[in-house]
Amino acid sequence: MPFPKKWIPIMSFLTVAFIVWLVKPLLPNTTAGSNATEVAPAKAAEITEVEPYQSEAERQKNLRVQIFGPGTPQPVGYQYTKTLVVPKTSEEDTAWITENFGESDTIKHAIYTVDDLNSPLHPPKNKGHEVMVYLSYIIDHYNNLTDVNIFMHSHRYAWHNNELLDLDAVQMVSRLSAERVQREGYMNMRCAWEPGCPSWMHPGTIEEDVNKQEETMLAKSWSELFPLDPIPYTLAQPCCAQFAISRERIRSLPLARYVYYRDWLLRTSLSDYISGRIWEYVWQFVFTGQNIVCPAEHVCLCDGFGVCFGGQEEFNHYVQKNTERVQAEEELQKWIQDKDTWGSYSEQNTPEDERVLKEPPEIGKDLELRGRIDALTAWCEAKKQKAKEHGDVAMNRAKEAGRPWKDGDGF
Repeated sequence: MPFPKKWIPIMSFLTVAFIVWLVKPLLPNTTAGSNATEVAPAKAAEITEVEPYQSEAERQKNLRVQIFGPGTPQPVGYQYTKTLVVPKTSEEDTAWITENFGESDTIKHAIYTVDDLNSPLHPPKNKGHEVMVYLSYIIDHYNNLTDVNIFMHSHRYAWHNNELLDLDAVQMVSRLSAERVQREGYMNMRCAWEPGCPSWMHPGTIEEDVNKQEETMLAKSWSELFPLDPIPYTLAQPCCAQFAISRERIRSLPLARYVYYRDWLLRTSLSDYISGRIWEYVWQFVFTGQNIVCPAEHVCLCDGFGVCFGGQEEFNHYVQKNTERVQAEEELQKWIQDKDTWGSYSEQNTPEDERVLKEPPEIGKDLELRGRIDALTAWCEAKKQKAKEHGDVAMNRAKEAGRPWKDGDGF
């Protein structure tokens, strides 16, 4: 049966109304009362002037920023409510969450089992890695969110957690500053820039990079996810899709937007892996309107987790010493391997012309390396402890973050 022509005007009207409703937060505010009437003449004056040249980088940097504003922390002593949102498979162990936060009055948890439809919490489909769970949590709890919402992976220890917190998710959650999350709205839980900053993903690239297989798919996906926004030249933030968001920042976008994003994930023909990787460098745009979000590492650690070295120079000094420690450990491991290899030559009577090593490893080199490692480890641990003690003082955090602070202010 053909579609009745009399319905065409009605359906057109409903379609336009839906689109306007979906993108309403992106539109400029023209109904702000007296402020609106004051701004209008200025706008008219601007039209007669030649706009100054703005580079592509500057233009992209300002995309959608106008819809987000800084948040305001609660008064000193306020107990922030938090929810730790974690996706897991049936085989993954998340006991560390209940063991460390099960008795907490302020930290709740929402653990979604992605491959078990009988689990109390599960996404509609196991696709997009953590993305489906993150969006499902927001959709399910949009009207009942805690002050701070922390999105993390299921493993307690991981290479992409903060090294200064021993790669430990428990320390990251425990030390996270709810005040910084309130101010920033969106905070990446990883402070180290590598990988991801300062310039990582380039939508529209046609040559495939084995380390960024999703890059060539980004342009098409971007136009589907953000049809009203120009494709940015660069997308960058520290990896790896672990972040904290305030309730206000989540609600700054309508619920329909998150439903739309999840529907895209459910419909897209992209694989589980690629669709998940695309979102890894899209979250910051969704929640900040900026395509590049790379805060200074020492500021992130200090204001975000209370590990304050006193400034960029002091932090760089720690990084240098820690790098020397890592290099010494790698050198020691190579010495041990070479020693074992040289010993096998004698046991197997390996001819000299078939030997990879032409000389035995230097005798006593291992003792020298162990001594250096011990000394550097002790120095680094002492600096870390001092930095944490320094970060326990609210004024020190504010100073290192470059924000104003006065007596009586909290973190």
